[in-house]
Amino acid sequence: MKPVDWSDYRDHLATADQQGRRLWIYPRKPKGRFTRARTWVSWLLLAVMFIGPFVRINGNPLLLLNVVERKFVILGQIFWPQDMLISAVTMLVFLVGIVVFTTAFGRLWCGWTCPQTVLMEMVFRKIEYFIEGDAHQQRALNKAPWTTGKLTKKLGKHAVFFGLSFVVGNTLLAYIIGTEPLFKIIRDNPMNHLGGLTFMILFTLLFYGIFARFREQACTFICPYGRLQSTLLDENSIVVAYDYKRGEGRGTWRRAQTSDQRKATGLGDCIDCHQCVTVCPTGIDIRDGTQMDCVNCTACIDACDGVMDKIKRPRGLIRYASLNGIERGERLRLTPRLMGYAVVLLGLISFWAVLVFTRSDVEATMLRAPGSMFQMMPDGHLSNLYTVKVVNKTSHAIPVEFKLENMPGDLQVMGGKIVVPPQQLAENSVLIDLEPALVKGGNLSLVIGVYVGDKKVETIKTSFIGPRTKVN
Repeated sequence: MKPVDWSDYRDHLATADQQGRRLWIYPRKPKGRFTRARTWVSWLLLAVMFIGPFVRINGNPLLLLNVVERKFVILGQIFWPQDMLISAVTMLVFLVGIVVFTTAFGRLWCGWTCPQTVLMEMVFRKIEYFIEGDAHQQRALNKAPWTTGKLTKKLGKHAVFFGLSFVVGNTLLAYIIGTEPLFKIIRDNPMNHLGGLTFMILFTLLFYGIFARFREQACTFICPYGRLQSTLLDENSIVVAYDYKRGEGRGTWRRAQTSDQRKATGLGDCIDCHQCVTVCPTGIDIRDGTQMDCVNCTACIDACDGVMDKIKRPRGLIRYASLNGIERGERLRLTPRLMGYAVVLLGLISFWAVLVFTRSDVEATMLRAPGSMFQMMPDGHLSNLYTVKVVNKTSHAIPVEFKLENMPGDLQVMGGKIVVPPQQLAENSVLIDLEPALVKGGNLSLVIGVYVGDKKVETIKTSFIGPRTKVN
């Protein structure tokens, strides 16, 4: 086997030593313009996340993914299993959108809007800084012997982490079952919901384990997005990049040395201070190039800009740029590959919009009752018994009527008119009578209109059976 070259970042993980043991990362607290911008974006996203379950659009939640009842609400629009095509197209739009976005802007999603990054770096990490201090203080605390002060800090931090994980778990549960059922469970006796309580504790432990211990490994080991970079990125994709043409070679900065003198000695603007490495939450050296572990959090940009300001050199040694932008000075341009992806995405979005805006508020199915045959009525007519199911996709009750469209006959709904409750499925029996002369060959196709008031909202088809021999 080829031996591992520990000087080559491609041959090993930044978070593991030569024995395969994990190297705990103590990222230094970043500060700068990008950190401030990310903080504001994160607060906005966190507000949306925690307020989202309580927002109502036309009486429906902003987002609900109720897999138990197979009911999904997106931006106030209710989707049921009958809307499988819309769900499939929505997933395709999401996936192609990721491809297009990544091709153009790299892993901007990971650094700025991914829930894992936002919660880890902007919530849990900030709490850790507040309780235990910056990177060097955390490192010293972990090496120090156990004292009352250390025990207080550690217990306090992990208690807050567990409490926050419980809040996050309940928030996500509200997106699954809704706020009303969640508050009902909270107010009720816990002994009546042992299964749900056990699930929530396990869910809380999962989040606690991710943010207290697993951390960056969720991005480098579990998330497949980083591994997809190699197929999605090209030379024109915008990534967090080190300008090696300006920065190499590396060397210590001498106060009396001018930039021209430094260039004359073969040195670039990188003073090899490792500030970009110490702030990285995944432990990599961005100067090695684009890597799977990089989540584009921009901490290295802020750190490097701060150093450039001190030595009075232009900012941007580490910046958002493309490979062609650094090597050739090219600006971001629309490549044929990106245009092809964009056309596919635009087509999918258009198809999705057509499906959503032409979708009926009511969906009905009518099938012959299982095990039933035709019946000869006293007046000589033939009858078939059907089971009808009607789904109401709105948040208000809807009265529904059925009418035969393609031939004369009698259609009776057992028990009178069907009124479908909001967001519910109504089931009833329907009896259809036809003259024997209309039923030829023992089988007849029926077209039935579904009406809400005077408006036909759907057309359904079913079959009517009769005797195979001609009836006199």
